[in-house]
Amino acid sequence: MPHLIVEYSRNLAGFPEAQVLAELNAAVCASPEVADEADLKSRIAPVQQFEVGTAPAHRAFVHAQLRLLSGRTPEAKKDLSGRVAEVLRRLTPRPAGVQVQLSVEIVDMDRPSYVKERL
Repeated sequence: MPHLIVEYSRNLAGFPEAQVLAELNAAVCASPEVADEADLKSRIAPVQQFEVGTAPAHRAFVHAQLRLLSGRTPEAKKDLSGRVAEVLRRLTPRPAGVQVQLSVEIVDMDRPSYVKERL
């Protein structure tokens, strides 16, 4: 815990994956909600096949999902989603004539059933 998954539409050419991951990890790990930076697992993936609405021409998206063990306050979740959104807002390419949608989702993982081990 936590897990950070970023997906973006393939029409965002030049998406700086390595920089985005590095800055997202720094932003999330700076939160008091993350006790050990080694607990954060992040990944990023371009989505090859996608649709945005019913008229997808000239549309793109970036979506981040931050999965946390349950029990965080609404304020803590809002802070974390804001940290993620700030990085993505700053680093996401904005091709001319393309509407880019940005979204961040915080998901509670069921604490009693979650298994994590360091091998």
